Amino acid sequence: MLWIVTKYAITAAVVVLVSEVAKRSDRMGALLASLPLVTLLALIWLHVERQPAEKIASHAWYTFWYVVPTLPMFLLFPALLARFGFWAALGMSALITVVSFGAFAYAVRPFGIRLL
Repeated sequence: MLWIVTKYAITAAVVVLVSEVAKRSDRMGALLASLPLVTLLALIWLHVERQPAEKIASHAWYTFWYVVPTLPMFLLFPALLARFGFWAALGMSALITVVSFGAFAYAVRPFGIRLL
């Protein structure tokens, strides 16, 4: 139980750190947010918990493919925010991400990449 609480605390601290840095510097906050910190932590947790190398590698591989369809949201969110406000822009961005993911999963399927 202590291990899970430790993992939560460290992972939450990373998220809080990014949001606090972003308050002070848009660029530095975005740089930190763009780093795969959560993925790195997940890979570390998997390794520390003695998961097989194949499982760790698979996690990294799938993470790459799941990140790609999220990119349109980052491009569209600023325009949506300016036009519709925060909550509507956030909801539309989530919808854009879901649609992008579905289209992307369908597009890469012929290449043997199964995301769904």
